[in-house]
Amino acid sequence: ALALLVLAAAVGLALGLLPRAPVNRFCAATNNKTGFLCDDRVTCILARQVCDKVSHCRNGEDEEEKLCGDVPRSLPGHLVFQCSSPLSWVYADQRCDGLNDCGDCSDEVGAPCGWEWWSCSPVLYEYCSCVPRRLCRDGVQHCLAWSDELLC
Repeated sequence: ALALLVLAAAVGLALGLLPRAPVNRFCAATNNKTGFLCDDRVTCILARQVCDKVSHCRNGEDEEEKLCGDVPRSLPGHLVFQCSSPLSWVYADQRCDGLNDCGDCSDEVGAPCGWEWWSCSPVLYEYCSCVPRRLCRDGVQHCLAWSDELLC
């Protein structure tokens, strides 16, 4: 009887008749950024690629209605970063990327400047406490004290 019960459960799962256990969709994508694990359990896409109207997973599960129907509430919590403003959010992989995605720099709090960045007080809202080194010595002020032109 037990063997028949196990066989029936296996057949039910295979045919999609029984509910499957919830899938853990968390993974580490490119540059160790927060990602979304596709059904193939191999492909890991960046959080910001979920619900962007382009299928990045083979079966299109990153664009399914149950996932994208009420963004951000319908997204798994690990994909969302809540900004300081209760009405603003960004995808988790946008946190600590050097850009002011939230508009109030709350997504960059505690983010150190990497080697590709210059630490200063930026003059543009686009950056928080670092500007890209590619902007150093380009003849345009990006830091309040002009350190991007004088010292960088």
